[in-house]
Amino acid sequence: MERLIIYRRTAFKGGFKLNNNHMRRIEEELEKIAGEIKVCKKCPLHTNRVNAVPGEGNYSHGIILIGEAPGVNEDLQGKPFVGAAGKLLDELMGDIGVYRGMVYITNVVKCRPPGNRQPKDDEVKVCTSLYLDRQIAIINPKLIVCLGNISSKYIFNKYGLKFKSMSEAHGRIHRIISLHGELKIIATYHPAAILRNPKIIEEAKIDWKTIGEAIKSICKRGEA
Repeated sequence: MERLIIYRRTAFKGGFKLNNNHMRRIEEELEKIAGEIKVCKKCPLHTNRVNAVPGEGNYSHGIILIGEAPGVNEDLQGKPFVGAAGKLLDELMGDIGVYRGMVYITNVVKCRPPGNRQPKDDEVKVCTSLYLDRQIAIINPKLIVCLGNISSKYIFNKYGLKFKSMSEAHGRIHRIISLHGELKIIATYHPAAILRNPKIIEEAKIDWKTIGEAIKSICKRGEA
């Protein structure tokens, strides 16, 4: 099921094929943000981190996967989704012919909350306003995949959508039309939630078929 709304957003202009100057500009801006994240002390989460996790991957297709926050393995390595949840994410993507080199992966919050608890509202507010919103604006995505409740609540609210629950929202395509083109938003279960409740794996696989079709369509147009 798709929902279409009109939304005016400010972002970098660009089509599916980005010229070298534009690519360099995006890369430089993302590196600048990453540098700020690595030394950030704007909220208490920095006191317990080993490494902040800015995000990584391919931004040229305009596809962003957004999780909740780094876990213990992500904190140790400074990279998103490298633990058990990351392995499952890779499997879900691999099942539908998608791999990390096709997408940019980041989190709502860039530092690991103590004990892997959920980020607090004030932590989300600080990290999104300083970093995530800028990452999104710079990449100017064609597709945002929200992994889990925290990501879905934030992104849905940002674009004027209603998020009631993951059980109600997952797998649905929301289309946002702006002056810079179309943005699709799809929510699905966080891989960590699937590991805690394996019964939802089949629902997640169906979601990823929808996500895979959207990703491949975007990537194919980018190669045209």
